[in-house]
Amino acid sequence: MNPQPHPQQHPPHEPRLLPWSGPDGKSSYLITDANDGPVSRLADTTESIQLNMGTQLLAHAHALLPDTPPGDLRFLAERLTEALRDALRIAESRGRRLSRLN
Repeated sequence: MNPQPHPQQHPPHEPRLLPWSGPDGKSSYLITDANDGPVSRLADTTESIQLNMGTQLLAHAHALLPDTPPGDLRFLAERLTEALRDALRIAESRGRRLSRLN
């Protein structure tokens, strides 16, 4: 008696780290088989916006730092910290997705 062939199963996809946090500040993940779904596209767009904002903030900081009064530095440092956090989250997410391709 020959067993029935099983359909080929694909390994499950690793959850995608999303570029935003949940309401409690914890990381949010997307589990999907498709990379072109609406949440994936929203995450891609959000990542692009976050990276663009980081680039603009860095240019702004570079121009302001030489002549900035100490009180204004806190605001700039807070925004740069947020941009760096976003960029690191994007790098982690993209690194995870790239490692699956290798």
